[in-house]
Amino acid sequence: MSPHRSPIASVLLSALLTSSLLAQSPTPAVFGYRDFTQQAKWDTAFMAIPDAKLAGQHLKTLTSAPHWASSPEDYTTAVYVADKFKAAGLETQIVPYKVLLNKPVKIVIEAFDASGKRLMSGPTPEHVDPKKFGGDPFQDDPRILPAFNGSSPSGDVTAEAVYANYGTLADFQQLAKLGVSVKGKIVIVRYGENFRGVKAYIAQQYGAVGILIYSDPADDGYFRGDVYPEGPYRPESAVQRGSIQFLPIYPGDPTTPGIASTPDLPDSRRIPLDKLQNNQATIPSNPLSYKDAAPILEALGGAESPRDWQGALPFTYHLGAGQGTGTKSKITVHMHLEQDIALRTIWDVIGTIEGTSPSEKDDWVVAGNHRDAWVYGAVDPNSGTAAMLEAVHGLGDLRKQGWKPKRRIVIASWDAEEEGLIGSTEWAEQNASHLAHAVAYLNTDVGVSGPSFNASAVPSLKQFVREVTKEVSSPKGGTVYDQWKTDQQTSASTRHRQHPSESDADVRIGTLGSGSDYTPFIQHLGVPSTDIGSDGPYGVYHSAFDDYAWFTKFADPTFVYEQQQARVFGLEVLHMADADVLPYDYQLYAKEILGYLNAAQKRTTTEGLNVDFAPALAAAQRLVSAGTAIRTIQATPPSDPTALNHALRLAEGALLNPAGLPRRSWYKHTIYAPGEFTGYAAVVIPGVNEAIDVPDTTRAQTQLAALTEALNRSSAILEAAAK
Repeated sequence: MSPHRSPIASVLLSALLTSSLLAQSPTPAVFGYRDFTQQAKWDTAFMAIPDAKLAGQHLKTLTSAPHWASSPEDYTTAVYVADKFKAAGLETQIVPYKVLLNKPVKIVIEAFDASGKRLMSGPTPEHVDPKKFGGDPFQDDPRILPAFNGSSPSGDVTAEAVYANYGTLADFQQLAKLGVSVKGKIVIVRYGENFRGVKAYIAQQYGAVGILIYSDPADDGYFRGDVYPEGPYRPESAVQRGSIQFLPIYPGDPTTPGIASTPDLPDSRRIPLDKLQNNQATIPSNPLSYKDAAPILEALGGAESPRDWQGALPFTYHLGAGQGTGTKSKITVHMHLEQDIALRTIWDVIGTIEGTSPSEKDDWVVAGNHRDAWVYGAVDPNSGTAAMLEAVHGLGDLRKQGWKPKRRIVIASWDAEEEGLIGSTEWAEQNASHLAHAVAYLNTDVGVSGPSFNASAVPSLKQFVREVTKEVSSPKGGTVYDQWKTDQQTSASTRHRQHPSESDADVRIGTLGSGSDYTPFIQHLGVPSTDIGSDGPYGVYHSAFDDYAWFTKFADPTFVYEQQQARVFGLEVLHMADADVLPYDYQLYAKEILGYLNAAQKRTTTEGLNVDFAPALAAAQRLVSAGTAIRTIQATPPSDPTALNHALRLAEGALLNPAGLPRRSWYKHTIYAPGEFTGYAAVVIPGVNEAIDVPDTTRAQTQLAALTEALNRSSAILEAAAK
């Protein structure tokens, strides 16, 4: 048994371990640096600064009130972040945008059996017994909005209920095979497997008139472990809020796709509200707790659901319509939603540190995290904000010691991410010309929900992330990299899928789909991106219980993982700002693309599609060769690497297709995009794979041609730089 340590003692010990870890080791060879000696000294100095106690203070302040985007409390958090940026010496602006948001005025959900007997009337307020395990001190704040779905229209509909499992495309197809129509029905689905907006997107296409999305205890409730406040999992009344904007079509302000929604933008440049059918639902949608969903599901008649559709509520799930017999009745649901849908002001906070290299000072390094929350947002997102603020604290103190970055650093606190990545998307669209030269976007969101580090990145930056984590000490001992590797080796399953080109000998890093603020940077503008976090059992996502009390009980009581994340995030910024040569690995990138193409070709064979992959495979192999050649030059860079760095950056931008993806042209990256029917999860070589899904041979061949052109463009840039 380890002796108990106070939080302050843990902070001091962690700082000493980090310093000794670097001091006792020979200076490592780090990719991108001719000589890492000076950078290692700056790294050591930086890592001594982020403070666990201060991170805890940031989190307590940021989560002291519900701060839904555009609310007065949201603006208060913007001012707090701006003040911390200014205190660290960053040139700071609060940047407003005027965007379309819905705010609930009245939410009523009722269910009746065939005799007209009311089975439930809700939503039930989120509440845990204050006599049990200390209750929750924040649950009764009158500023908490009724649980609602962002982007839901108003509506007053009454219809028969149908259960559709997770609401995936496969689930709706299965219902059709079972003879169950959802046309004219209200569909009840559970969270998981795909993005909630995709659930509404598919339900609408199948003719449903409303959708209710509930959290099943099988996924994050009592089936997983003790519920809050005894344990970290979702209690019966907790509701998962969230936007149902059709994110795979485009993110950001719905009225201004592709252009910034600045306060002075004339209405003539906005899509009229009556024509917003492209990325907005036309049927009402609302979330439910499993306490409110249970009476509906238990009373549903019709056939038994397929057995893999069974959740953890203590009764057999039925479909509610179609074939089937029994004593259960037809259930009618009434949804009455009144939404105040209006243009509202949100506030990004942007802090900058100017670059000093005459040739590369305008090559931006952008790092960000969103600040808005559905309620308090202790984990999502303000654990990330607290870590980011301590990283900024470190950068500010480092400047006082004489450090100056080569490249310009931009630190961003985004607003209205929860409603559809709005703050980051509007800023990225407004600054697109500058971002054409940005060398990286570094993201954090759910910064800390527990002790298990995780990361996603474009392949060119995977090794970069690994190297950074090898420098930072873990509260569990060793480095963050060591613990990350141990977690992956001992876990029965990991969050991220393994790619064919990745080796079991190294930590696996996920691909970037969507659901956080890297989306406009990599998938619209082609800025190489990473995303980091630290995971644990987290059952209160998007509920009123994601608050400071839950966080200090179950996520990070002494804030040492906040400190860890501040160090990792800050080192990412330092290294991208100061590396002699941009640390992109196009050799790995190209090999992964080749693996994606081989997998897609096998799919077409299985599906019996006649698609010619030869030109695309040749182009991918060309990129492998170009990536291998340029990596050799990166390892021994010229005395003036400016031209090389610009070529390396252009090679990523060359992977964009200006025409974008079919039916969703905002997404321009040929290698990665959120899936049209997944939302959060990435689809690789999306134009090709989604054509195979249809299946559509002509479309697949057209998308392969566009991909081939992109790969050849990127290869030509690298080949020219390698001469």
